[in-house]
Amino acid sequence: MEFGCHLPTFGPIATRGNLIAFAQRMEALGYDSLWVSDHVVIPHAIRSRYPYSDTGQFPLPPTANFLEPLTTLALVAGVTERVKLGTSILVLPHRHPVLAAKMLSTLDHLAGGRLILGVGVGWMEEEIRTLGGPFAKRGAFSDEAIRIMKKCWSQERASYKGQFVSFDEIGCFPQPARKAIPILIGGHTPRALRRVVELGDGWHAAFASLPQVEDSLRHIQEGCRLAGRSFHDLAITVRAGLSFRKEPDTNGRRPLIGTPEEIVDDLKGYRALGVQAVLLETRQRDLEDMVGIYETFAREIRPRL
Repeated sequence: MEFGCHLPTFGPIATRGNLIAFAQRMEALGYDSLWVSDHVVIPHAIRSRYPYSDTGQFPLPPTANFLEPLTTLALVAGVTERVKLGTSILVLPHRHPVLAAKMLSTLDHLAGGRLILGVGVGWMEEEIRTLGGPFAKRGAFSDEAIRIMKKCWSQERASYKGQFVSFDEIGCFPQPARKAIPILIGGHTPRALRRVVELGDGWHAAFASLPQVEDSLRHIQEGCRLAGRSFHDLAITVRAGLSFRKEPDTNGRRPLIGTPEEIVDDLKGYRALGVQAVLLETRQRDLEDMVGIYETFAREIRPRL
């Protein structure tokens, strides 16, 4: 099982110096990947429900720093050598697909083929509309965007005729190092899980419990069977919050929030389900605190797996 870290990309901690120091320290500790999230703007009025908290409220104010993900990964690519670089997740309706294809292929080219592209349709209507995306049809737009990016990355003369974007033959170079970038599909809805089978190289589950992961994997397996695709060709990844506790919690705790023993059990449970990589996300108070949590995980948790 591989482990990744979420970079310090929002709030006061999101500075050049902290990014470089954190990225290099995580690579030295042996972590496999470094990840970013995607928000371009934070509206002052948000009526959309945030899907990853019980309150539904987005946790950051509109004045908070939130680094643009691909620009951030470009900096990190320049100060690391081995570690993979991922998006968790890139919201496809935020960007024109051809421009996104160019930015991503350039990043992968400069990083030596280390990019992993986690993508999703997004949840914040206000942000997507601000950036010109069709919120009500964001799923169909995202499907089209994936197909367009794959064409741009692999064909010398790429063209496309679609519902949202059409263009005659173009060259989009440099292409990715492997003529492709691994695409992990985020989301838990039936349509998202079908998208994994139809267009993805894997599934990226966000903050999902073991029963939720197990249930979704059953749907993906059935989709693969119907489509004649090998389920074992898909990468299964999970993003989870990491926080250490001194005492066990029996009151419905979330995965990877608990004692070291509970966290080890959670990870063994994910691994038994076929999860191949886990993106760990900690609180982002200050660099010393953040690094300390990942050092503890590397020292006390990873050797037990």
